[in-house]
Amino acid sequence: MTEDAREDSPGIRVLPPLVVLACFGLGGLADRVRPWPIAHGWTTLAWLRWAGLALVAAGVALDLWSLRLFTRHGTSALPFRPASAFVARGPYRFTRNPMYLGMTLTLAGVGLALGRTWIVLAAALAAAILDRYAIRREERYLERRFGADYLGYKRRVRRWL
Repeated sequence: MTEDAREDSPGIRVLPPLVVLACFGLGGLADRVRPWPIAHGWTTLAWLRWAGLALVAAGVALDLWSLRLFTRHGTSALPFRPASAFVARGPYRFTRNPMYLGMTLTLAGVGLALGRTWIVLAAALAAAILDRYAIRREERYLERRFGADYLGYKRRVRRWL
């Protein structure tokens, strides 16, 4: 990677999906060490599983929709690559970070579907890590790259929801 390419990127050093995957692993490990079902007797309730599966479906759909828009606008979804277009359509009208929201919803949904509190909490941990180490860097980069357009967008649209 050239020096110019490094400067024209948010400077994120790890792929956000790997953060979510690591948090899932951490939640699974915590559950093995100290099992913590969401609620005793509730884990077999069909509605909990269906709610979790609905979150997984919503998260995956949000990610795919967001990725499709990036592709359509000719810009990369990889956070270490330069942004060639500013996308503010589709789910980006409601959240500045639909991909990260989708990943977080997917992880929380898996936790609910499995009835595992640690995995649901791992989704909150993933959101906090993404917010601190990915989103904030991306926002600073997008402010530099797109200036007033992005600043106006930031004032209108929330970071998460």
